[in-house]
Amino acid sequence: MAERIAILGAGAVGGYLGGLWRHAGVDAVLIGRPRVAAAVAAQGMRLTGQAGGAILLAPERIAVATDARALADATLVVVAVKSAATAEAAAAIAAHAPAAAPVLTLQNGIANRDILAAHLPGRAVLRGSVTFNVAHDGARWHKATAGVLAVERHPATQALAARLAGRPGCPVLRDDMLAFAWGKLLLNLNNAVNALSGKPLRAELSARGYRRVLAASIAEALAVLEAAGIRPAKVGPLPPGLLAPFVRLPDALFNTVGLRLQKVDPAARSSMADDFAAGRASEIDRLNGEIVALAERHGRDAPVNRRIVALVRAAEAGGRRAWSAAELERAVLG
Repeated sequence: MAERIAILGAGAVGGYLGGLWRHAGVDAVLIGRPRVAAAVAAQGMRLTGQAGGAILLAPERIAVATDARALADATLVVVAVKSAATAEAAAAIAAHAPAAAPVLTLQNGIANRDILAAHLPGRAVLRGSVTFNVAHDGARWHKATAGVLAVERHPATQALAARLAGRPGCPVLRDDMLAFAWGKLLLNLNNAVNALSGKPLRAELSARGYRRVLAASIAEALAVLEAAGIRPAKVGPLPPGLLAPFVRLPDALFNTVGLRLQKVDPAARSSMADDFAAGRASEIDRLNGEIVALAERHGRDAPVNRRIVALVRAAEAGGRRAWSAAELERAVLG
């Protein structure tokens, strides 16, 4: 069977990678919401934020399917839906994708891979992680921070990497994806802080009070991981143990060095902030909630992350969504 990649979830990450892969000549089908399909059908895709300028795909070169039957001929299924839709995605894969097609999840957190595997017995379910931020608006996808696409090594992902060698969207193959996923989760602990700030990512990270909350959640997470015997991998320019001290730096240092290291531009925002704006359930249980659950399994408490989870759930229920740095620091740290 000829190579055919089906991307289930053509939102920010799925749409961006799907567009890059189509531009590189990979046979990739995107499956997403009707509003995304309509925007792409009318305008095509515009991908920005890569070195070398914008990538434009005319409508005749790219389409977004809205029916899971588009999975039928896939040789690799990429799952890029929100965590709340993981079981639904698994059901669609089971019903429509060939049994031999491996499944690669690019979702946040740790548990989604295990949920997919439980629903898809006998299939290869692989971990992947996208460490950059993508802002999506209509028919435009913008890479708003530095980062990579890391994926578990497997013949299907090796073939994709060989096909995309030297091109944007080429995956980095790794043999330690579980450790890498934990390392990525440490970075994703900022999603909730950003969403609760009500500010763009750069503006939030520029305020030391928000970063103190983030640093406390990272430090607590590292203590829980150590108790559980888990060693997260380095993701980005700093090892896990230096993340909390780094984000605690005074504004004068962090705002000149930290934001430059991550290449955070004004368009960047967290996926949880997008969830708040769209009225969707957030992925808090797969981010800070993963730390709280892991702590409980090992007889520990994670009060900082537990308080952040509570604030996010209150916001989802109609509560406050725009905390100043000082207010959020008091609410979380006391």
